[in-house]
Amino acid sequence: MLYITQLIYVKPGQENVFHQFEDIAIPLIEKYNGTLMLRVRPDEQAVIESNIDAPYEIHLVEFKGEQDLDNFMKDEERKKFLHLKEQSIESVMLIKGVKM
Repeated sequence: MLYITQLIYVKPGQENVFHQFEDIAIPLIEKYNGTLMLRVRPDEQAVIESNIDAPYEIHLVEFKGEQDLDNFMKDEERKKFLHLKEQSIESVMLIKGVKM
């Protein structure tokens, strides 16, 4: 299994555009042997210590393998709406890992 953690930083005022993209992209995860395990929108009280800005959302996604992640990223339906992602997201920190 492959685990993806994303720290997502949304441009101020673009939250609704980001939500539009997520409404399309998230359901596609299952099509590629993936599971959205956790989606969190942390508030200031949730942060105990930090050396980085708090993200707008944190996603934890599980895929059966690297090829499934690649196929998800190349999905034609998802690609049609990448302009929403580009418009709304300032940056993403993507961390790949395995369960230990």
